[in-house]
Amino acid sequence: MRSVLTWRDKVDQCVYDLAFKPDGTQLILAAGNRLLVYDTSDGTLVQPLKGHKDTVYCVAYAKDGKRFASGSADKSVIIWTSKLEGILKYTHNDSVQCVSYNPITHQLASCSSNDFGLWSPEQKSVSKHKSSNRVTCCSWTNDGQYLALGMFNGVISIRNKNGEEKVKIQRPGGSLSPVWSICWNPSSRWENFWMNKEDEDPEDVIVSRYFQEIPSTLKSTVYSSQGSEAEEEEPEEEDNSHRDAKPTHDVFHSVTLGWIFSNKACRSHNTAREEHNDILAVADWGQKLSFYQLSGKQIGKDQPLNFDPCCLSYFTKGEYILLGGSDKQVSLFTRDGVRLGTVGEQNSWVWTCKVKPDSNYVVVGCQDGTIAFYQLIFSTVHGLYKDRYAYRDSMTDVVIQHLITEQKVRIKCKELVKKIAIYKSRLAIQLPEKILIYELYSDDSSDMHYQVKEKILRKYDCNLLVVCTDHIILCQEKRLQCLTFTGVKEREWQMESLIRYIKVIGGPPGREGLLVGLKNGQILKIFVDNLFAIVLLKQATAVRCLDMSASRSKLAVVDENDTCLVYDVQTKELLFQEPNANSVAWNTQCEDMLCFSGGGYLNIKASTFPVHQQRLQGFVVGYNGSKIFCLHLFSMTAVEVPQSAPMYQYLDRKLFKEAYQIACLGVTDTDWRELAMEALEGLEFETAKKAFARVQDLRYLELISSIEERKKRGETNNDLFLADVFSYQGKFHEAAKLYKRCGHENLALDMYTDLCMFDYAKDFLGSGDPKETKMLITKQADWARNINEPKAAVEMYVSAGEHVKAIEISGDRGWTDTLIDIARKLDKAEREPLLLCARYFKKLNNPGYAAETYLKIGDLKALVQLHVETQRWEEAFALGEKHPEFKDDIYVPYAQWLAENDRFEEAQKAFHKAGRQREAVKVLEQLTHNAVVESRFNDAAYYYWMLSMQCLDIAQADPVQKDTMLAKFHYFQHLAELYHGYHAIHRYTEEPFSFHLPETLFNISRFLLHSLTKDTPLGISKVNTLFTLARQSRALGAYKLARHAYDKLQGLQSPARFQKSIELGSLTIRSKPFHDSEELVPLCYRCSTNNPLLNNLGNVCVNCRQPFVFSASSYGACPHPSLCPEVLHLVEFYLEEGITDEEAVALIDLEAPRHKRENRWQEVTSSNSQTLRLDESMEPMGEEDPFTAKLSFEQGGSEFVPVVVNRSVLRSMSRRDVLIKRWPRPLQWQYFRSLLPDASITMCPSCFQMFHSEDYELLVLQHTSCPYCRRRIDDPGP
Repeated sequence: MRSVLTWRDKVDQCVYDLAFKPDGTQLILAAGNRLLVYDTSDGTLVQPLKGHKDTVYCVAYAKDGKRFASGSADKSVIIWTSKLEGILKYTHNDSVQCVSYNPITHQLASCSSNDFGLWSPEQKSVSKHKSSNRVTCCSWTNDGQYLALGMFNGVISIRNKNGEEKVKIQRPGGSLSPVWSICWNPSSRWENFWMNKEDEDPEDVIVSRYFQEIPSTLKSTVYSSQGSEAEEEEPEEEDNSHRDAKPTHDVFHSVTLGWIFSNKACRSHNTAREEHNDILAVADWGQKLSFYQLSGKQIGKDQPLNFDPCCLSYFTKGEYILLGGSDKQVSLFTRDGVRLGTVGEQNSWVWTCKVKPDSNYVVVGCQDGTIAFYQLIFSTVHGLYKDRYAYRDSMTDVVIQHLITEQKVRIKCKELVKKIAIYKSRLAIQLPEKILIYELYSDDSSDMHYQVKEKILRKYDCNLLVVCTDHIILCQEKRLQCLTFTGVKEREWQMESLIRYIKVIGGPPGREGLLVGLKNGQILKIFVDNLFAIVLLKQATAVRCLDMSASRSKLAVVDENDTCLVYDVQTKELLFQEPNANSVAWNTQCEDMLCFSGGGYLNIKASTFPVHQQRLQGFVVGYNGSKIFCLHLFSMTAVEVPQSAPMYQYLDRKLFKEAYQIACLGVTDTDWRELAMEALEGLEFETAKKAFARVQDLRYLELISSIEERKKRGETNNDLFLADVFSYQGKFHEAAKLYKRCGHENLALDMYTDLCMFDYAKDFLGSGDPKETKMLITKQADWARNINEPKAAVEMYVSAGEHVKAIEISGDRGWTDTLIDIARKLDKAEREPLLLCARYFKKLNNPGYAAETYLKIGDLKALVQLHVETQRWEEAFALGEKHPEFKDDIYVPYAQWLAENDRFEEAQKAFHKAGRQREAVKVLEQLTHNAVVESRFNDAAYYYWMLSMQCLDIAQADPVQKDTMLAKFHYFQHLAELYHGYHAIHRYTEEPFSFHLPETLFNISRFLLHSLTKDTPLGISKVNTLFTLARQSRALGAYKLARHAYDKLQGLQSPARFQKSIELGSLTIRSKPFHDSEELVPLCYRCSTNNPLLNNLGNVCVNCRQPFVFSASSYGACPHPSLCPEVLHLVEFYLEEGITDEEAVALIDLEAPRHKRENRWQEVTSSNSQTLRLDESMEPMGEEDPFTAKLSFEQGGSEFVPVVVNRSVLRSMSRRDVLIKRWPRPLQWQYFRSLLPDASITMCPSCFQMFHSEDYELLVLQHTSCPYCRRRIDDPGP
């Protein structure tokens, strides 16, 4: 580090304080009772400011640059604008010692001998606070939350923005060590400097790529400090992200360049306030420099100064500290208090010193009125070996950077680093009083773990430092000294001139070679184990930079005239020279390549070819493969430079192997491809194969492999090989010419046809071979199809006889007319294209043309399928009539279609016609199940009736399944009756309004309970049935039955909505008589027995066991109570054995005449009177109904005895009194006799359900069909 005086001035009074405007353009000085305003660029006095009556002690500028303040011994503070106008003045009770602006809120703190005040532009008055002692200095924290006050008695008081004291630091020494200057570090992040213990030797620390030092986290507020170390440490990884490195020139020597501040990355922590971000530096007249955290805890120990400090200030980023005082100079310290050097010596005490914002300029104010403005320039200390670069950071640290992996490690030395050298696994660091030798942990090329190997505890003065495996080399002007790592000098070399450059060029351990360049132009090679130096050559100009090629056969020199000269080491011959060079480096992987930089360009030279230039700022310091290590903008970077230019230079001369070697150093994929193509055209297949392998071009690798196989088989025609290469490269005309020259016109024809270049292909056709012509037309059509020219492709396919492809194109694009033309022109023997046409006609919704096509080829099965798919049923049925073998193919899908469209009766007939009864049953079973699950019980009843009839049809058609189907028939009939009745119960319990009268619901619920003696079908709820029965029984006066129903409900799990009603009904029914209304008791029409309302035997008479015959409307939806009888007045009778159904019907139809009853009233006339007399004796005894006699005399016992009639009884019956259920076979017909002929009963001819005629007529009017089987009234029936 050195300082350069920029300008100097002197005034008559002592300069007590100064302040920079934040943009650095103005400098305000407190001198005497005036303020002096200087232009910082040239030191011109802009204007003196008068306003104070006594000596001005302090001045401070606001962070926003709008105003500044000054304090004086006249007890006043004046606020000035940036235009140098005073705008406000206020006073204290004593002289003002210091002023400071809050960096955030621009609040002004002014301190006097006995108090301090806080003022902001928003306030009308100044809030003042008493101080226990004289305040000598003050400083705000970076966030403006706290103000530190330094006292004359050695105490530091930390206040908040309101002036309240939060921390009081009692320092050792007390009043004997008055605090004279304090300042908070402006950096937003401290990198661990306070964590190193005082007694810890930094050389003993093993440094890894992870930094383990971070600030300590405080556990409590500290009010006193004795200079102890931080007690707790918490490791943290160092930020290894990219940061600007320091400038470098050549490999080991230092150069002087302008110093630039490095930007440190900010890292925030998750605690409420990171106290270690606020570090207070304190300088006292006990001649000590101390550091404190915001909590008051001291960081590290006091640093002795050996002079009385008068001023202390930080650089803008907080990296360095400036201190001045009684030693009449300004000293530069690191941020942790390590002294680095002197900025400028003065003739009197230094009272103030400040750093110009965001720069490396320093201004000094002295007691004798001297004002000095300096520029600080820092020497860069660094070393480079291959891909490892070591440089000095923050003057006391060494950072080692791996240029390839971008890993970085830091070694904190805590002393000024003077020199750095690096070689292989060795690292040497020279400090003021010692030299440290480090070594890597392992031989791993990526290892970044260093440990101390040796220490040489001695002070050395040298210009350059070099480290080898077992030695260090010190260079001092003309002398070189070789020392062991223990400090023992082994040998020494004395040169004729000043040494300008030195570099280790490798060699065995302990016998390394050094390349030395002198100012007189001499270039030497020295081995560390040999006392004699070898003169390689001598030139007329001084040496600036040197490098030797990998084979040690060539030497590159950059002289003081910026010329790069390359020599042959053996012959000393100058091979070539290039101008505008400031540094040079040979490629360590290629003997003939070097690069040099200069004039803003990077120059790459291969062999004796011309130089290739590209723009690149900086200095070249190394060249390894395709990476050039360059120092630019004070950072060392590895620049990836494609070696394209030299590779193309070799290619121009057809030197393919040499070009491949250059490409291996690093070129782009495009360059690799170009190399591969050039080598392939040059028939250098080995090089071409390697190059294509690098770009992973399998296509060309296959070509090369095939050519090599052909060469092994004895082919030697290079023209043919080259023609294949040209065809692969797209040079088709050149390839065709070579094919023709070789006599392989067929290959040219194949090539052009594959490329769809048909006009050229025609030139290579043979003598009009039709096969070749057809092939050519077909390929031309394929090409037209691929380029989206379908019309042309169709025409060409048709002309070439490729009808299928023409049909595919036309069909895919919907060209119906084209398809019709093709189909009609085709012969009927060409089935495949005609079938394809038919498929496209169907797809395009043109079934007529499809039918025409199927008829043309005679495919009737496909025609039937077409009619079915398009639902053209009439045409399908007509075709089925002519060809019965397709009946199954027509009626099965027709039935399925009907079922899907809810046309089940028609579907049943269709299934029946097709002989697919199982499918019909399966569909209806699924529909029935769905209706039950969806609570459509009326539909479920209808579907179950349909299922029963299907089962009956199957039983009739298939004797094997007769018994099974009949059982299912009766079961489904039973379920149909149950669901038909439960439909009303479900509506009553689930819907808010009832459409049924109590008598209807009463009869239905009784019927269901008598029928549900065993299992309950899916969907039917016993709870709903009993609930309905209970309520309707109560309403109609059947209290006993209602009580029974409520008792049953108590034992069942009822829905929540019924529970309250059930509980209430169960209680209130107890108040009713325990009997049922006699009007509700059902009567058996066979034996005239009154049956109980709740019959344990079910729906049969308890006396004669005769099954009751119910009206389908009595458990259906009858709207009138008069139409809802409980039991129909019918009695079923059976035929005597030997009587057939036909005979029975014939006998009944005879209707034998009955004797009319004569009038039993007789008139008697006498002379005096006329008398009307009822004569009972006239009733003949033989007129009794024979069927009634059967009812009276053929019953009895506990078993049911059916009514069996003979021919005479049948003959006596009237046709209107007999109802016959004419079931189809194998079922027997059922016969019923009405016992009340005057009450008309109607039977549905389809489902054979019985209705009162009035009920039936009313329901038919409502539904236009039978309410049970839904047979329409206009249907003629079976």
